[in-house]
Amino acid sequence: MFESFVASDVEGPAGILHTLRGGSGAPLLLMHGHPQTHVMWHAVADALATEFTVVLMDLRGYGDSVRAPADAEHQAYSKRAMALDAIAVMRHHGFTQFQVLAHDRGARVAHRLAADHPEAVQRLMLLDVAPTLGMYDNTSDAFARAYWHWFFLIQPSPLPEALIDSDPVRYLRNVMGQRHAGLAAFAPDALAEYERCAQIPGTGLSICEDYRAAATIDLVHDRADVAAGLKLRQPLRVLWAEHGAVGRYFDVMHLWRERASDVSGASVASGHYIAEEAPEQVLAQAFEFFKN
Repeated sequence: MFESFVASDVEGPAGILHTLRGGSGAPLLLMHGHPQTHVMWHAVADALATEFTVVLMDLRGYGDSVRAPADAEHQAYSKRAMALDAIAVMRHHGFTQFQVLAHDRGARVAHRLAADHPEAVQRLMLLDVAPTLGMYDNTSDAFARAYWHWFFLIQPSPLPEALIDSDPVRYLRNVMGQRHAGLAAFAPDALAEYERCAQIPGTGLSICEDYRAAATIDLVHDRADVAAGLKLRQPLRVLWAEHGAVGRYFDVMHLWRERASDVSGASVASGHYIAEEAPEQVLAQAFEFFKN
């Protein structure tokens, strides 16, 4: 995987951020979701690199990037802090303006990145995610059962991370394998890489802090935007999974139109892991939406 890409480690605000770069053309940043790494883009990265300079990064707390220490306010894993990581990565690679393709947790970072740094983000495509605030405000019993990990991971330290760290591979396989396509959705080499990174010390704590931030400090930032009447100005394309919980339990387009001025989107015949389950559809949408 990624044979045409060059790996480099970037010094970010909290430590090392692992990145890959390939292709040529307009810069396009790819950010992954939980509990994965940049490897989730393996089925689309080479094709995108024929038209774009593709930069992939492991979010802080995931992959081979830094496990930042926790703090009482969960600031270290706020999406505002993680957005600054993305800015550092793209500046390292020579880009002050770029487009973004992101999934799941990476899409939440992308939302904050576009909100806080509108001069940097030109347009963004987000996969199988609705705004964090909208999802918490509209949570149902059915959604809570489908996304049980949201509510497990935000419990106070140290119990959730201790349970994850007792068998991180079992945790990862449970979370990923219980979705629509099961573990068959993942290439063996990709799954092995997810499992390797899940076992890096500090991963359990980092995952929990990511979700604790989403339920606390991230909501503070989101509510401040809503109170100020701020919306994303960039063109936004959202894709959600036909067989996923986000589209089943939320009006994805309505929630994004509350937070962005220029929104388009569609349901994709896939489960949650769209880039691995339906790469052709992701590529078709990306080539139509992103400008080179």
